[in-house]
Amino acid sequence: MNWDYLLSLFMGGLTRGSIYALIALGYTMVYGIITLINFAHGEIYMIGAFTALIAIGVLTLAGWNGTAILLIAAVAAVVYAAAYGWTLERIAYRPLRHAPRLSALISAIGMSLFLQNYVRMAQTANFLPFPNLIPEFAFLKPVAHIVRSSELVIYAVTALVMLLLTLLVRFTRMGKAMRATAQDRDMAMLSGVDVDRVISLTFVIGSAIAATGGVLIASHIGQINFYIGFLAGIKAFVAAVLGGIGSLPGAVLGGLVLGWTESFFTGYVSSDYEDVFAFLFLVGILIFRPSGLLGRKQMEKV
Repeated sequence: MNWDYLLSLFMGGLTRGSIYALIALGYTMVYGIITLINFAHGEIYMIGAFTALIAIGVLTLAGWNGTAILLIAAVAAVVYAAAYGWTLERIAYRPLRHAPRLSALISAIGMSLFLQNYVRMAQTANFLPFPNLIPEFAFLKPVAHIVRSSELVIYAVTALVMLLLTLLVRFTRMGKAMRATAQDRDMAMLSGVDVDRVISLTFVIGSAIAATGGVLIASHIGQINFYIGFLAGIKAFVAAVLGGIGSLPGAVLGGLVLGWTESFFTGYVSSDYEDVFAFLFLVGILIFRPSGLLGRKQMEKV
């Protein structure tokens, strides 16, 4: 058995899974608060990557160089994507807060298509190169054929985001308000919780996390285009359902399981059916364990 090849597939799956997890966290946060699948979330991920590329170009022309450019560009992408998330909630979802769920779902799909085509017309339909400004770490040279420094950064950022998000939800005043809103929105309002503010903040945080994933994966792969958010968003949704949508640990677990499954499937079977396999995975989850790996069965009162 080729252990180097096996380990490289494992690390590649961990990279994919970490990015899926970062996007899935936004899906599961929004669903947990207002039971809405924000299908435009993948486009926020894509917009974050494009924002970082534009910022890198501006900083390069201004004479900046090195890893500092990527850090500043990442901050710009996070802020810009967070603003998009806030605007999206105010324009596309808040007016439909009390409408049938199908109305909000159609609005989400419409916003996804709008943002895709908006970026395609504003930028280009072609793939654009994205510079990898993450330096190669000296201690990784012996295993450079298995794991790259950009992958290590992705792992570290995903773990840090999950830790900070867990601390926010469990130990802060806003986190308590988020949990109260998720449990019973009307009762939370009666208790003095500003529900509109909580929902807006949820969109802002989820969008910022998705933009972080977009910048990291663009730097790792080395190219972007307007369509990268759609497929990544759909797969992150699969990851969220797999882990148990509404569960933060479930989103991370689902992303990692999907990433490893895809990596080993493409490595040992065929890469031609990689996307098909992900959707078959979703069908299997919905049939055999619709609540997900860490999700709880919902009891309905009759």
